[in-house]
Amino acid sequence: MSVNGITSSQTYTAASASTSSTATANKKTNDNKTSQNNNSGAVYEKSTSGQQKTYTTDTEMVSKLKADAERRTMQLRSLVEKLLLKQGSSYTIASDEDMYKLLREGNLEVDAKTAAQAKKDVSEDGYWGVEQTSDRIVSFAKALSGGDPNKADEMITAFIKGFKDATKAWGDKLPDISQRTYDATIDKLNKWKNGSEGSSMESQTSSEVLNQASQSTIK
Repeated sequence: MSVNGITSSQTYTAASASTSSTATANKKTNDNKTSQNNNSGAVYEKSTSGQQKTYTTDTEMVSKLKADAERRTMQLRSLVEKLLLKQGSSYTIASDEDMYKLLREGNLEVDAKTAAQAKKDVSEDGYWGVEQTSDRIVSFAKALSGGDPNKADEMITAFIKGFKDATKAWGDKLPDISQRTYDATIDKLNKWKNGSEGSSMESQTSSEVLNQASQSTIK
């Protein structure tokens, strides 16, 4: 079986990690002082009557979501290295770009179990499916901004840059599932910006997003 059977799942890891890192770097530049003074991890605080809300970056949530993305990338690297060993290859993966090239070109053979797990991961209800992935990205944006919808445009810009970086790292146009997640994420960020989020996003807390992350692993 060709590695093409798991390409979409692996591409998702690249896109998520790149997007998370890019958004974090952009936001740190603007909110460095705020982040340093925020030790409580609160999303925002309500001030006294008649005054505006004071939004603060949820540094704890940002760290957890970023750590999850990095963990996923490491799991992917480990999986690729194991596949290489099974093929008797001595090829060394020096960078993420090397790893993505191997996956993109389909130079690996995968067993049925690995392919089945990848198919499950990118399914409608899977960890790397459109809904769960776009929800995690939006939760990340909200944590960075402290839940301030006035920062939505800044978050959208960071996300678009991250997606472009992920495409560059992949070395070619990302698979269709990545584009569909891009569209879903932009839609959800705009709804947050305009105060018109659907009930599914309103009911899903950041803690629930993290629980989904901790319960799902690349096998």
